[in-house]
Amino acid sequence: MKNKYLLSLFILSSAFQFGYAGNLRFKFSEVSVAKQDTIRIKESLNEEDIEPNEYLKDRLKPIQANFKRINSITKWTSIKKKNIEGESAEGGEATYYYKNKRLEKIMARHYGETGQVLIEYYLLNGKLSFVFEKDYEYNRPLFYDAKAMKENNDTEVFDFEKSEITETRNYFEGGSLLHIVNSQDCGAPFSGDYMREEDKRMKDDFKRLLKLEKEK
Repeated sequence: MKNKYLLSLFILSSAFQFGYAGNLRFKFSEVSVAKQDTIRIKESLNEEDIEPNEYLKDRLKPIQANFKRINSITKWTSIKKKNIEGESAEGGEATYYYKNKRLEKIMARHYGETGQVLIEYYLLNGKLSFVFEKDYEYNRPLFYDAKAMKENNDTEVFDFEKSEITETRNYFEGGSLLHIVNSQDCGAPFSGDYMREEDKRMKDDFKRLLKLEKEK
């Protein structure tokens, strides 16, 4: 009975996918906060963006230059942190980076039992310029140790390095979404409806983070 319970729990938890519907609410069960603190997606540091499509090269150039400038900063004037509550069962955190009293970047982390997401928001002249989403789907749930593996006749334990990674780069021009590059995509252009939906989703999430920063 115990084996069947563990196996059912694993199958159920693995069936959930990371997605952003409405207000970024994830559907995951409880997980150890201590373990979350040791397993974190690395943020962008001293990193250059990928080569752009030739037809958008000139328009993407200032966005990419700003991305490189911001994530090359090693000394910030101030850094503020806020807990993100109500958007995932395991919670999350937002970090706000300021240089000379100007907000340059927001980093939001969302934790789940079967994965985690890191979203980086970059500003240019006070407007949203670039959103870099890193979505990690674990090979097994966090609780899945050697004991669980043996009880379920499995061959793997939880291993962060075996996560399936999806990276999405979103470029904004004049406050509107211009271009999307997804690491799982075949390269075909996205439909206009999809672009508008993603534009609204990211702007709404960004506004919520700005509102959160102002809360005491």
